[in-house]
Amino acid sequence: MKSTYKNGEVDILLKDITGLVEPLGTKEREQRIQTGTHYCEMLPLEYKPSPGYMEAYEAALEHFGKTTALAVGRAAEKIYRAKGKEGVLVSLARAGIPAGVLIRRYLKNKYDTELPHYAISIIRGRGIDHNAVNYILERHKPWQIQFLDGWVGKGAIYGELKKALKDWPDIDPSLAVLSDPANLTALCGTHEDILIPSSCLNATVTGLISRTFLRSDIIGEHDFHGAAFYGELEQEDMTNIYLDQIEEQFDYEASWQETGFPADGQEVVKNIASVYRIKDQNFIKPGIGEATRVLLRRMPWKLLISPEYENSEELRHLVRLAAEKRVPIEPSLISLGSYKACGLIKNIADA
Repeated sequence: MKSTYKNGEVDILLKDITGLVEPLGTKEREQRIQTGTHYCEMLPLEYKPSPGYMEAYEAALEHFGKTTALAVGRAAEKIYRAKGKEGVLVSLARAGIPAGVLIRRYLKNKYDTELPHYAISIIRGRGIDHNAVNYILERHKPWQIQFLDGWVGKGAIYGELKKALKDWPDIDPSLAVLSDPANLTALCGTHEDILIPSSCLNATVTGLISRTFLRSDIIGEHDFHGAAFYGELEQEDMTNIYLDQIEEQFDYEASWQETGFPADGQEVVKNIASVYRIKDQNFIKPGIGEATRVLLRRMPWKLLISPEYENSEELRHLVRLAAEKRVPIEPSLISLGSYKACGLIKNIADA
């Protein structure tokens, strides 16, 4: 799969479907999703960041790049303790790929080891790419594999991963992430809901590849899941600039210890559903990263912000995006636990 990642940093096990599928606008995709079409059967039109939004992204990178770099280091050290120099990094495309590249760089720089790094697709409700997993198993032992993602929202993909891996009981089902405010994995850089700057952008910080795609008329029985390459956005591509800027802030001597575990993220989601009368929990996207995704590629209803973070620099990009899209911003009526923000998707049937 073509991308703008540097050679050797990741083997992307995806079928290139560039030009085979017409991307759809947000409103049409949302209508189709809410009337039964699975999101993986469509490609979204990518949001081209406005100058104002790019200012917010650059500010996020300046203010919170160090926080992200420390989270990378913590996650990398935990992976190294568990797998050592025999580890094989398997990032979940696409948000997991920048995290995987950064973890690989950290371990290379500190421990002089170049771990194999793959990117594969996993899709909520459709499972993991069996062909990609088997490809990796032809080259490595099951115990070597360490799955990675950027962050945990409410844990839907982590649940999908554990369910899928029942077909390979010898594979370690743990998931490493940079941020886990839902308190679902010990293999995280932090349990705080931190702003990971790569969550602010879509393809332009993930190698110009689309989210993954699975439809039987395009993806054959022996194919990897698919993705498209957005070559028209090459002038806007920030992928390697972002990765280099975070790498520059790695601290290989940082001392750290586990903080107390936060509130149960799944209980927070249940409370939000009850108070805001949301029947489908798929319409609730807690955490900075997931709220950003809602604003970038879904039809948002509201942006909830934890009251103590109303004026936080950390949420500036969310406020900017919400203003551009005329999405109401509200202080949450209930505690968001460890989450600082939550995006709510509009129910088309109620609109």
